[in-house]
Amino acid sequence: MENFKAAADAVLKGVVTSDPRVPGVVAMATDRRRNIYEGAFGKRSLAHDADMTTDTVFAIFSTTKAITGTAALQLVEEGKLDLDAPAKRYAPEIGELKVIEGFDAHGEPILRAPRRDITTRMLLTHSAGMGYDFFNAHYNRLAQEKGQPSIITASKKALMTPLLFEPGEKWEYGSNIDWVGQIVEGIAGRRLGEVFRTRIFEPLGIKDMSFELTDALRARLADVHARNADGSLAPMGFELPSPPELHMGGHGLYSTVGDYMRFIRMWLNDGMGEHGRVLKAETVEMAAQNHLGDLKVTMLPGVIPSLSNDAEFFPGLSKSWALTFMVNDEEAPTGRPAGALGWAGLANLFYWIDRKNGFGGFWATQILPFGDPVSFGGYLGFETAFYDSLRGRKAA
Repeated sequence: MENFKAAADAVLKGVVTSDPRVPGVVAMATDRRRNIYEGAFGKRSLAHDADMTTDTVFAIFSTTKAITGTAALQLVEEGKLDLDAPAKRYAPEIGELKVIEGFDAHGEPILRAPRRDITTRMLLTHSAGMGYDFFNAHYNRLAQEKGQPSIITASKKALMTPLLFEPGEKWEYGSNIDWVGQIVEGIAGRRLGEVFRTRIFEPLGIKDMSFELTDALRARLADVHARNADGSLAPMGFELPSPPELHMGGHGLYSTVGDYMRFIRMWLNDGMGEHGRVLKAETVEMAAQNHLGDLKVTMLPGVIPSLSNDAEFFPGLSKSWALTFMVNDEEAPTGRPAGALGWAGLANLFYWIDRKNGFGGFWATQILPFGDPVSFGGYLGFETAFYDSLRGRKAA
């Protein structure tokens, strides 16, 4: 893969030297045994001179979700969680949520009881009825006019949002996996971070993944930057609440890219980690399939422009949802095969897991809004360079 190293280095160097640019980037690729590429270019922050390094710590936002999904799957294996039982059995407050049907003439939300219970399967597939204020106009209005707290406050109140539609009727990306975190805690009787540490991080050999931003992690932290309208970048000094009121299963973790690669390898290796098994092989095989039925993943509309652009992976291609990843139903333009897994994090972090060929990769920047053309374009270039190299190697 020597030709891939040169191509990948060129992509990473390109995004930190272009105009507009990204401040810094870390990207890695792995086979089933080890990392086969590690690259770090640029700076952790434009506010100071620390170089981006492969051990830099990132707020990984929604790439947290698959780890929460893994914890839920462990409980399914043990017979402690029924994916199709009412989720309120495990997290009673979810049973209090009402469906919003709009706003009345006085600007008050019109609410009704849902006709069916939310299940954990619906939560894992983003079909329970929840959204995000930066992707949904109703939630944004509730935030602006009714003081609905942002999900990044890591508060219980932030989870008590109305449902946007009858549970199970469509796919909409949102705070579903934060509720899965509450379900895991309800069953395990421990905070989510402690569940992760003993049941996922230790068997994977993960050391630097945490809901709590310690001084040791902060010393290597990359700053989140805002992309201004003219393409320039401004350091934000952004941190999630630490310690948070809730461990948010949908977005709350900090991590190095290297530690996330250990998680990706577990999915490549049918549930086996470096120091022990995390999931059974049959659970991984089951979870990696489409669980949305005939529903499809749709474009994410950027309702709050400072947080997200309109964003979509592989426009025009059919995409489904597994437990808990996007599945591209057709081969992607990058070369990613049909049936591969992947997703992203709000500050322009992206990953893929190709179980068919035994490879995965992760691209990490810290830029808002999501769908940043420079970072997202660089990620697609990185993945394309990988598959170009893989095809070249096979041809040879």
